Amino acid sequence: MTRAPFCSLEGQTALVTGASRGIGRAIARELAAAGASVVVSYRTGAEEAEELAAEIGGRAVQADVSDPASAQALVEAAGDLDVLVNNAGVTRDGLIVRMSDEDWHTVLDTNLASCFYTCRAAARGMMRKRSGAIVNISSIVGLHGNWGQTNYAASKAGIIGFTKALAKELGSRNVRANVVVPGYVKTQLTDVLPEEATKLMLDNTPLGRLGDPEDVAGAVRFLVSSEASFVTGAVLLVDGGLGM
Repeated sequence: MTRAPFCSLEGQTALVTGASRGIGRAIARELAAAGASVVVSYRTGAEEAEELAAEIGGRAVQADVSDPASAQALVEAAGDLDVLVNNAGVTRDGLIVRMSDEDWHTVLDTNLASCFYTCRAAARGMMRKRSGAIVNISSIVGLHGNWGQTNYAASKAGIIGFTKALAKELGSRNVRANVVVPGYVKTQLTDVLPEEATKLMLDNTPLGRLGDPEDVAGAVRFLVSSEASFVTGAVLLVDGGLGM
């Protein structure tokens, strides 16, 4: 079989949610570098998103993916999708005895329900043309839990189960769905952690460093490319060995 250049996405359209900063921004850049036309989705950070879209020759589209109508409109605006990357996420940390209903629902709706909304909207078109790749971004916290993050852990663990079921549903139509599980990565979320918390992470990570957003982006590019055409339902840890 003749293959395209390694991990090439020439001629493909990709949608990345939560792409204005951090891991999502790196993923959008990586997919664009591979030749994809990238739709940069954001809820806040319009200036950053527009700047990124101009840099990579893509489009910026504002949407609240925790809202089903907004998520549907986003997928429709993105057009004929070949690639969908669900990266949008928030945290609202706190002990369960003090956690409000609002903080619980905000995290579950933004991190997990959004995957359902966007995948539901994108799946029909992908199934129709018998081609497509979906990557949902989970977290090491979804595998091992974390103090003060019952809502976040539940949402990220849910993404793994959701994606495995999705892969089984869509596989017969040649649509693939996989999960990337980042460990602790240098982003705005980790920048605010106390020094002792960061040291504990490093002590438990065999590679001895925090990840870079680009580490995650490279894994995503592989999973959505033809090089991973026989990979679906996989859970790929990009965590420096933390999850072993």
